Formats: sequence, structure tokens, C-alpha cells
Amino acid sequence: MTVSPSVTSFDRLFIGGRWVAPAGTGTIEVRSPHDRRLVGVVPEAVPADVDRAVAAAREAFDHGPWPLTTPAGRRAVISRFNELHTARGEELAALVTAENGSPLWFTHWLHTGGIAEQTAAYLRASEGFGWEEELPSAGSGRTLVRREAVGVVAAVIPWNAPHQSALAKLVPALLAGCTVVLKAAPETAVDALVLGELFAEAGLPEGVLSILPAGRETSAYLVAHPGVDKIAFTGSTAAGRRIASVAGEQLKRVSLELGGKSAAVVLEDADLAAVTEGLKSASLGNNGEACIAHTRILAPRSRYEEVVAAVASMMEGISVGDPSDPATYLGPMVRADQQARVRSYIDLGIEEGARLVTGGPGMPEGLEEGYYVRPTLFADVDNSMRIAQEEIFGPVLVVIPFDDEDDAVRIANDSPYGLSGGVWTSDTERGLAVARRIRTGTFSVNGGFGGFDGPFGGYKTSGIGREFGAAGLGQYVEQKTISAA
Repeated sequence: MTVSPSVTSFDRLFIGGRWVAPAGTGTIEVRSPHDRRLVGVVPEAVPADVDRAVAAAREAFDHGPWPLTTPAGRRAVISRFNELHTARGEELAALVTAENGSPLWFTHWLHTGGIAEQTAAYLRASEGFGWEEELPSAGSGRTLVRREAVGVVAAVIPWNAPHQSALAKLVPALLAGCTVVLKAAPETAVDALVLGELFAEAGLPEGVLSILPAGRETSAYLVAHPGVDKIAFTGSTAAGRRIASVAGEQLKRVSLELGGKSAAVVLEDADLAAVTEGLKSASLGNNGEACIAHTRILAPRSRYEEVVAAVASMMEGISVGDPSDPATYLGPMVRADQQARVRSYIDLGIEEGARLVTGGPGMPEGLEEGYYVRPTLFADVDNSMRIAQEEIFGPVLVVIPFDDEDDAVRIANDSPYGLSGGVWTSDTERGLAVARRIRTGTFSVNGGFGGFDGPFGGYKTSGIGREFGAAGLGQYVEQKTISAA
């Protein structure tokens, strides 16, 4: 790695735990979505690099020491990595903010605390996982159940929270004894290779991990590679469908963390000050480029205009601008095409007949050089509108009226997605009752955050499988039953 005052570059790829020359000649230039300055340059991986990485992973899994290392030995390496990663948290937060435009408040939280706790939860799960357990036997013999590494894992991650997404897969896979080829998004290619430095310093053996920054063609080659045993993917539902079809044809194990269009149900007795403060992060955190964003706000007709006005006031008070400024709450979209996509949904909302309350078409004043979008709120939205059904992945919210609690539950469930959501009420037990009725993988009552020990994942088209804690660790093992007479 070379570092200038403002540019971080690599001229090698991290393949099988070693820094090697790329097979191709192409490079990826990472530029700031705020002002388009050069952030870094890295080699672009090609299919020949995938072949080398999978071969190294296959050799390390079939013949290397990592799968045979004790769970305690693997935990020691991951614990050391977690220490090293956290120690560089400030630096990594600034790098990711420069790459993808995530506001510094968000990347700082992730890299100085959030990711460390996510990893710590996996470490706790590994300690009590039951790698080999004896069960009652039907006869006089013995029955053992072993949990063994699934094999070579292809991990494919997006750009919006790159280290969080990467480590949600790498850590449990490595704790289970798997070997991994990580395919990083080109938008955040620089920070991905920093992970290679940290894992090497932590003592991960050669062959166990490769990191390949590349685009879709190389990603498709990796997931279809015959040397891969399992695919772990985070990204769009459309891409997830394609990956699932490949996994089905080859009978590979697969876990998919996909899109969302989550509902925030505001009941009649909710405290609107608490609601708007909570929705500021739940709906607009990380520039709205979050699969878990609560972008459908369901409001009772009896308080509908009150809710609309409160949310509009919150959105109008948000600071939009340079994501590296600690005072900025909302930064730019990651790319020009993502900016255009979000703005097209704003136009669509107007065409569909929704009432534009705040924001709308056009650029925020003074930010014309970046990929910015005005925080936008629509009211008088019917849940059948496309702006209420399709994932926008930007700072665009809709407020949908409901008649009573049953109607709110019906509307919340009337979605192809089922990843996240929440309810706001002064009665916690009532909120829990609503939560039990919503078909979604995670759900909060009054903004509660349960940490990383519980499972995270989606119902319906929001995915297959779970991440975090013991459930996430279980995605990377096969279960073997041994019967002895």
C-alpha cells in the first residue's frame, strides 16, 4: 500500500494471504462522491485471479491447518484481528466516508464500536456453539453430532457499509474453519484491501483468505466457480435471485441478505418527538442507502397531518453536505447513476399523485459537484404506489394513512420485502403485540436496538438465512451425526 496526503493505493491483490501481482492490467479508480477527487487506485481482479484465489482456498481447506485448528485457536486469531481493526477505527471511518459518501457520524460509530461488537458477538457464539456434542442414543451405543466447516466460501458484499458487511461473513466463516474469497465492490475497493493487511497481521494462515475488488462479471464468475462450496451475498434482491439460481443449479449452500421496504408504524398514542428523533436514523441513516431503512411511515388518520408535519420538520432540519464534516448528517449518493435513480423515484412519486411535502427534484444548493439528493417526503401515499412498494435506496420517505391497528398490520405486511421495521407507542406491550404480527426478520419497538447476538435477516424477497451471533455462525457449518455401537 502507498499513501499520499489524500490518495491510498495498492498495486497488488491479496490472494491466499499473500500480496501478488494481478493477472490483468486494469485498475479501479475510487473517487469521492462529494467532490470527485481521487481517493485511491487498486488493481481490478479478473477471472484468472478468481481461479488463483479459489485454488488457494481449496488447498488451504482440504490440506491446510485452518479447518483443523481448534475453535479456541481460531478465536484467538479473530480476537487479535478485532483489536487491530478497532485500533485503526478512526482512519478506516475516514477512508470509507471518502470512498462512498457515508457521513462520518455513521462510519465513526461503525468503525470505533459497532463492528467490534458485531465481531465480539460472533466470538461469544463460538465459545458456546457445541462444535461436538453427545446426544441420547436409542440403544446402548453413542451418538455424536459434529458441526464442521462448510468449505470454501465466496463472500460478495456491497459498498454501503463495506467492513460491516464483509466481517458479518468473514468472521463466522473463519471461526467455523472455512476458507474465504471476498469479492469487494469497486466503489469501496481501497478499504477492502486494508482488511488483508489486518488479517495477515493478526496471524491468519496463508491460503485462508483472498480479497478481490472487481465488478459484476468477475463476481458472477466467482459465484459459479466449481471450487466454491457456499455463497454468502449482501445486495439487491434482483442480484440475489440470480445468485440463488446459480446455487440451486449447483446445489451450493447459499445465504442472501437482500433488499427492504420497511414500515414504521406510528400508533395513536405515540410521542411524536421520540418518533421523529428515532426515524432520523432508522429512516435516513447512512444517506438512506440502507436495506433496513424504515421508508414507509404508517400514520393513523386521526393524527395523519400531525405526523406528516413532524417528519417534514425533522427532514428540513437535517444538515446535508460534505460527509467528512462531523456536523453533516446526510451526504451524497455513492454514484451518479444511483443519484439519477433516486431522483427518478422522486419524479415518479409526483407522477403517481403523491403530495410532495418537502424536498423534491433538483440539487441541494451549493452541492452541485457531488451526487446529492434533496431529502424528500411524500404524503397522501397509497401503499400500492411504486414509491411505496419498491426499494429506492436513498433519502425518500412516504407517509401512508391507516384506519386502525389491524389496517396498519395489513399495510405493513403488504410488501414483497420483510427485512426490518418498527412500531412507536406509549404502551410497550401493545408494541410487542404488533411486532409479533409483522412478517419481517427484525422489528423494533420504540427504536429498540438488540445488538448483534440475535439473528438478522429477511422474510420473503429480503433474503435467505441469517447473520450475527450463533445463527450467523451456523450458516457456515455442516452437521454430521456419528453413531457408535
